[in-house]
Amino acid sequence: MTHQKNIVLKDLVLITPVKDSINTLRETVGSIASLANNFSYYIFDDFSTIETRQWLDKNSGEYGYQVIGLEKHTTKKSPNYRTILLMAREMSLRNNAHLVIIESDVIVRPDTIIGLNRLADELPDAGLIGAVTVDHDGKVNFPYLYAATDNKTGTYVSEHSISFCCTLITSNFLQKFDFKELPETLDWFDVPITRKSRAMGFKNYISKDLPVFHQPHGSRPWKMLKYKNPVLYYLKKFIFRRDRI
Repeated sequence: MTHQKNIVLKDLVLITPVKDSINTLRETVGSIASLANNFSYYIFDDFSTIETRQWLDKNSGEYGYQVIGLEKHTTKKSPNYRTILLMAREMSLRNNAHLVIIESDVIVRPDTIIGLNRLADELPDAGLIGAVTVDHDGKVNFPYLYAATDNKTGTYVSEHSISFCCTLITSNFLQKFDFKELPETLDWFDVPITRKSRAMGFKNYISKDLPVFHQPHGSRPWKMLKYKNPVLYYLKKFIFRRDRI
């Protein structure tokens, strides 16, 4: 695999949380691989199946990531996004680095990561910078549907939640907000972290200049039940306490 050379991405740690979804995962890491030698890239394996873990271990050298198995750090069953965020923040603080989250149902272009890194340097008041998500036709899709009708272009401040599909959390914000404050009762943290960023005086940005392809719920296939059988979906969500935001 050919890797791009002479590209400087200073102060950057990139992570991808993984719970199976191996088909979309292959596309995600493939889209990042051409730049992976230019920053620290970690895949957090959240108790995936043996098949997924074997694939991750086998292909780490080719795609340029390091695998962190959460079974060595917690006995809690997945999702373990809070644990991932705590560990990733410490990695970023040690390197005085921005943190980029790219989830396993997102495909990026190399200039997406370069662009996010550049924006973080240009926007000293930024807490979070999210790349807008689009479908195969280039139309804005979930979870940024509100951005499809806001009549704004470029990169701009948003009062909406910034999804973690493809998002940079700045070093300045990471230094000031300890993720240990995040509630242990929640599963997903894009909403509370977005709100905390604003509460601490930072601004959150969306970039329409850096679109990424998103396969909604590809990283959590069970959520497709929401569209096939919504009654059963919400019943399971209640019983198993899934998707607590």
